[in-house]
Amino acid sequence: MADVKRNYDASTRRERAQQRRRDVVVAAQELFEADGFQATTISAVARRAGVSAESIYKGFGTKAALAKAVFDFVIAGDDEPVPIAERPEALALQQEPDVRRKLQLYVVGLVERQQRSARVQILIRDGRHGDETLRETWQTLLDERLVGMTMFGRHLLETGDLRPGITLEEVADVLWTYISVELYELLVLLRGWSAERYGDHVAAAITTAICRPSV
Repeated sequence: MADVKRNYDASTRRERAQQRRRDVVVAAQELFEADGFQATTISAVARRAGVSAESIYKGFGTKAALAKAVFDFVIAGDDEPVPIAERPEALALQQEPDVRRKLQLYVVGLVERQQRSARVQILIRDGRHGDETLRETWQTLLDERLVGMTMFGRHLLETGDLRPGITLEEVADVLWTYISVELYELLVLLRGWSAERYGDHVAAAITTAICRPSV
């Protein structure tokens, strides 16, 4: 019984710690989006989340690291410890045999992720000009995106249905460019395109750029 109680207590502590971390990330997201990165203080985040500023520094280290945690949260849609590549949507994409359908499925997920994360991405991107601590965070986002698109590009190449002679580097670069927050910002946030129109455009553009011409 003692072991059961210890396991229960440990599980309860983990759940409470995860909830506190989630509260901090959500509070930071709300304040970042409302007031901007520079104007948002750790103390303000702590007050909104109902925790101490010291606990935030201990858990995240810096405000820039907290911004990265906010990005990770919004891009995934939750804080479950399951990589995006291992989630049902990604597994369904991997199992789809048709390369054009793969791209359509990917873009459906992309649209949802952009809707959740675009403002945070823009905040980090633009904030790096006024705050040196965000420069590394933004570069990390770019690097992670390229790694992800290289992995996806390799998967697409393995179908044998991409344009003859196209290299993995070119596929990754095309994907990396078309899924950028800048394109979403221009077309959806600034030009008022619907999410559906944006998604159709991205899917068509990528398909044209990397796939064999339709017969």
